[in-house]
Amino acid sequence: MYPKLKQTIETLDCAMLSNERKELLKPLIEYISSKVKSNDPIRIVFICTHNSRRSHLAQIWMQALAYYHGVNLFYSYSAGTEETAVYPSVIDTLKSSGFLTEQLSKYDNPVYAVKFDYNELAVIAFSKELASSFNPKSEFAAIMTCSQADEGCPFIAGAEKRIPITYEDPKAFDNTDEEEAKYKERSLQIATELQYVFQQLTLK
Repeated sequence: MYPKLKQTIETLDCAMLSNERKELLKPLIEYISSKVKSNDPIRIVFICTHNSRRSHLAQIWMQALAYYHGVNLFYSYSAGTEETAVYPSVIDTLKSSGFLTEQLSKYDNPVYAVKFDYNELAVIAFSKELASSFNPKSEFAAIMTCSQADEGCPFIAGAEKRIPITYEDPKAFDNTDEEEAKYKERSLQIATELQYVFQQLTLK
């Protein structure tokens, strides 16, 4: 794992999480734990409306943390109820935490490669709907990262489990002096909560 990213992970403070947030994370912990025990592939799809901000942060952090904690057969994905584009500040904040990023295309919906380790495959990041061929069709847990998608998608075809773990949208701070700080804040909040998830697996 890249040294700066490893350092970022090691500074995440799970003690700051509220009991309310820990309760929201329990179903995800239980889902992953059951897959680990049965040695089955673990597929997690993070879903928000535009697949442009929160769902990508969660997808990429979760894949990196699975590697950091040595959880095998782990596959993290993201999707939206509609296709837009990954917002550039998402890529910028991941770079600031130690990920290596490369833009592979410059169309209206750019494609990025995001790496967390010298020898591991990059996470391919671009906005897509759940039906995209990049996403699994069955045997996955759907994590709803925004309330709009949670309310608008009461049923996710193929999902074994549907778990709402919502986050405030940093989009509210786009084109303001607070944009960089708020994207970093949301990114590290997501990273901290997913770090807690993996820490709990080791206690089971």
